[in-house]
Amino acid sequence: MFDIDIWQEILATIKKNKMRTFLTGFSVAWGIFMLMILLGSGNGLSNGVAANFMNDAVNAMWIWTGETTIPYQGMKTGRPIQFHNEDQEIIKKVSGVGVTSGRFFMGNTRYSYNKESGEYTTITCQPELKDVENLILDEGRFINQIDILQKRKVVVLGADIKTALFKDSTALGEYVNINKVPFKVIGISREPGSTKNRNAYMPLSTAQMIFSGSNRLHNLALTINAETLEESQAIEEQVRNALGRQHKFDPKDEGAIGLFNKLERYIQTMKIFQAIKIFIWIIGIGTLIAGIVGVSNIMLIVVKERTKEIGIRKAIGASPASVIGLILLESILITTIAGYIGLVLGTGLMELINYFMVQSAGAGAAQASEQGNTMFLNPTVDINIAIYATLLLIVAGAIAGYIPAKRAASIKPIVALRDE
Repeated sequence: MFDIDIWQEILATIKKNKMRTFLTGFSVAWGIFMLMILLGSGNGLSNGVAANFMNDAVNAMWIWTGETTIPYQGMKTGRPIQFHNEDQEIIKKVSGVGVTSGRFFMGNTRYSYNKESGEYTTITCQPELKDVENLILDEGRFINQIDILQKRKVVVLGADIKTALFKDSTALGEYVNINKVPFKVIGISREPGSTKNRNAYMPLSTAQMIFSGSNRLHNLALTINAETLEESQAIEEQVRNALGRQHKFDPKDEGAIGLFNKLERYIQTMKIFQAIKIFIWIIGIGTLIAGIVGVSNIMLIVVKERTKEIGIRKAIGASPASVIGLILLESILITTIAGYIGLVLGTGLMELINYFMVQSAGAGAAQASEQGNTMFLNPTVDINIAIYATLLLIVAGAIAGYIPAKRAASIKPIVALRDE
């Protein structure tokens, strides 16, 4: 049945009706092309937002002090809350809390090395902050527990500080003056998502001793062991309760302490993008269906135009299966070629956009993802999804062609021969 004569006849029919074939193929190619564009754009937006969240640990939480806004146990509002080292120990005991780091804020401090100097932000912290903020070390190491216990005068410089003070020379092992106090450089860091690496990191215990910090803390950075929104909110409530008991304020008083739960924000944002992806799929499938309907309508026209031809075929002994096969093959051929063209153009355009985005970022996909506050990243489509969508379109095109083919096969030869 599927010999070379059949294919020659199909190709002859396609050549004879070039405009009709073009319009049929265009509707199919446009459907798969738009699906690839929509899916790629949706992935680009989702990847961009997810990359911004990955700048710090997704399960990170930050807590800072404020003033009470609700009267509590006879105490008035407006009472300032001040964290101390023991508050970190209390937080560590809360179920579901992972690593923690207390921070004493020094603000802008003057750094100098030889003739170079400048003002930069000093963050005093503990080793665990590296995990909370996903810091990347280009050279050396981060602060460790021995630095904390021995109150060592060591510092980790941000990449921009190192460049400003040391130019192209080596910074590790050298001493920089921080507010006129010498500190040994033990590492060079970068912050994911930041285009300005102007922060330096110093042991918390050292800063409290040298810069009159006593045992005060300005904020706490921690991670939480939670995967769902409910688990995250439960840990947040326990943290508020623990600090409320310690500092005697109403746990529901949001003015007493500020709290940013990144996991909660991440989950809520990803739910929004999941809904956007579903919406994109609905639009894309609708576009595909429009293409399939177009194929079906064109094949109905084909059957109508070839009614007399079909009658002659049947009159000289052609079986219904051969009539169905002829029309079905024509439908599958047009759908396959057009679908493939749409697939190549759609995925190719998304890959091209991704290529230019990576090039404009300066150096590779890894650095492109670290260029801070990007909203569009890697707008490509999973090749498996693209192939499955094309196969689905081919199958649907075959079904769309089968309906008019079945109708053609049921026409009686005498009726078909009378058709004008």
